[in-house]
Amino acid sequence: MRAAESAVVQKGKTKFLQGQLLLDGGNLRGSFFHRTVVLICEHNAEGAFGLVLNRDSGNKIGDALVADLPDSLKELPLYVGGPVQPSAMSYLHSDAFHTEADLMANLNVGHSLDELIELGDSFSPARKLRLFAGYAGWSSGQLEDEMRRHAWLTHPAALELVFHPEPATLWPIILRQKGWQYRLLADSPEDFSVN
Repeated sequence: MRAAESAVVQKGKTKFLQGQLLLDGGNLRGSFFHRTVVLICEHNAEGAFGLVLNRDSGNKIGDALVADLPDSLKELPLYVGGPVQPSAMSYLHSDAFHTEADLMANLNVGHSLDELIELGDSFSPARKLRLFAGYAGWSSGQLEDEMRRHAWLTHPAALELVFHPEPATLWPIILRQKGWQYRLLADSPEDFSVN
């Protein structure tokens, strides 16, 4: 499935969301997904798989993976990709000469430790890499149902958002990009009881 096939659920017809960002639309308070931005990496009739882009684990990759990693990888931050299988590893990588991208233009998703080590050993000043523990997963029809209930907002993914230098600020930044009608949500306090 290519990014060109990505879309939203419209008029009862399922369209797939690969290559799109899902944002908490303000209805996920109290859940793991409160104020998250999720990149949908795969979506088809069997379900969906995505990675939360804006939740840093507070750990470095070298602290979390028991492997002989290149030094270039050990100090990178580890992100929490979602609540499913927290010991599962996924990573997003991009490079200026990435001709066989599988997620969207110039972006791959990987799961292989050997390939990750290979990426760490290669030298490319244009390479971007982000590693995740766990993932977000939806069974068949589950994401479509959440979309119908307006749990999520969609936004086109772009490399500058996927690899944003301050991921913790990603949710309000994207909401503000979506227009004035989302500014109130973007500027709302984390906890309304403190307002």
